[in-house]
Amino acid sequence: MSTPIYISQARLLDPAAGRDTFGALFIDAQGRIAEPPEHLEGVRIVDRPGLIVMPGCCDVHVHFRDPGNTAAEDLFSGSEAAACGGFTRVVTMPNTTPATDSPELIRRARKAQTAVSIYPAACCTKGRAGQEPANLEALAEAGAACFTDDGSMVANPDVMRQVMRRAKALGRVVMDHAVRPDIQNGGVIRACPVQMRFNLPVFPAEAEVQAVRDDLARCRETGCRLHIQHLSCAESVALIRAAQKEGLPVSAEATPHHIALCAEEIPGDNGNWRMNPPLGTHADVEALREGLCDGTLALFATDHAPHTPTSKANGFLKAPFGIIGLETALPVTWNVMVRSGLMSPLAWCAAWSQKPNALLGLPQPVLKLGETAELTLFDPEAEWIVSRETLKSKSLDTPWLGQPLRGRALATIRNGQLYGQLPE
Repeated sequence: MSTPIYISQARLLDPAAGRDTFGALFIDAQGRIAEPPEHLEGVRIVDRPGLIVMPGCCDVHVHFRDPGNTAAEDLFSGSEAAACGGFTRVVTMPNTTPATDSPELIRRARKAQTAVSIYPAACCTKGRAGQEPANLEALAEAGAACFTDDGSMVANPDVMRQVMRRAKALGRVVMDHAVRPDIQNGGVIRACPVQMRFNLPVFPAEAEVQAVRDDLARCRETGCRLHIQHLSCAESVALIRAAQKEGLPVSAEATPHHIALCAEEIPGDNGNWRMNPPLGTHADVEALREGLCDGTLALFATDHAPHTPTSKANGFLKAPFGIIGLETALPVTWNVMVRSGLMSPLAWCAAWSQKPNALLGLPQPVLKLGETAELTLFDPEAEWIVSRETLKSKSLDTPWLGQPLRGRALATIRNGQLYGQLPE
């Protein structure tokens, strides 16, 4: 970024400082936030009313399919999608092929020169098989940000206890994909009109709810920090809220799709609406939104899960679980939570930046003089169509495909590099 940038007017959101103000921001040629010079010759001037400037967003739950399925996504295409969506940091999940249970794969992801900073999660168990803890100590030393077998639950309570005790000693959070496979029993969708019309096997809410109960029991026994991924059920939110009041070190996340869409709205036999856990009911959606508002659910995360178009084209029953979400995340959550009046802009920003970084113990990017700029530029009024032409991800598996969205990340700035297109 050899040319300094002067943003002449913007809404400046900085949750770490409790700042929600309107003003200007100058970024010098070295990529630092600085006082603007007296004269602006040679400076790129950005003048876009309504622009929001905020610390770079962090997504603690993405799948980049690298190694093993790079036809769907790889570290570089996934990072481009993340930067296009307004993210500067991501946590990649370890359900790769081979599974990310080795220090070599952790170091490979950490060293990749990509458009975002990658903080790889490592497996809880060897090969993600759920039978024996992985070498957590070696994985942490290699740079693992956290431990999870995401894509499946560590269902064996003895193994989960061992994992959590060792993770606690290492100061790492354990994240869990809280779904009991024995209760899921091959289910793919919650009970709803589409499920009945196509006679699809039901994915009962109890598969998640009982898994959350199990995870909270292990958290209570070990004292390890626990983070429950992609909650989808009202009863799960209530369990997390009660556990937090009890004083357990537990947090949870909500995805954009689980707070914006519900099972009753699934339009037909469309694999782009199949995810794990599945979309809940209207009541579940309301409970998730309430959990975000009262702080029970501290943060957003996308669960960006790319698949090849052909794999998603064979209907709901045969499609793999998962949808992409990085490039639609900011507008969807802004429209659902902020434009509706449920959440303040500052709280929304915290759920995308301050809280995810705090979960991992990462230094907070801030809007402060002298600091290296790590920023997201978001225009809540920009209108665009979700399409092959507007997405950077290799994949197209999103319920918003072909749909108009209001709000878009325009650019990110990180390590002196500009990604995206600055508005004039």
